[in-house]
Amino acid sequence: MAYLAVGVAVFAITAIGFVLISIIINHLLAPRRVTPLKVEPYECGEKVVGDARIRFDMRFYIIALAFIIFEAEVVFFFPWAVVLKRLRYLAFFDMLVFLIILVVGLYYIWKRGDLKWVKTPVR
Repeated sequence: MAYLAVGVAVFAITAIGFVLISIIINHLLAPRRVTPLKVEPYECGEKVVGDARIRFDMRFYIIALAFIIFEAEVVFFFPWAVVLKRLRYLAFFDMLVFLIILVVGLYYIWKRGDLKWVKTPVR
């Protein structure tokens, strides 16, 4: 048990030391030339048009969240496919329940109308 505490302490001290050393090196070596272009909200060479804090439709946010959720869930298919032969029915029914939950979530956001394209007025 004491070995575990020592290992965790060494790991924590190493991590904190690495972060502090990185910050100090960055502070000592980083260039500090401030130009009017660098203090712009976007440093991309384009002139800023309008305010960055405009209102936008929340459906964009919901669609992005749904996309991230469904894309992240695809990661679970590969390990499932690897162990499917060994676990047989257990793995099959587990994935079936998983897919049913995903389909219910997709049905929910579909019925709410969050998958409809947002019509924005042309300016």
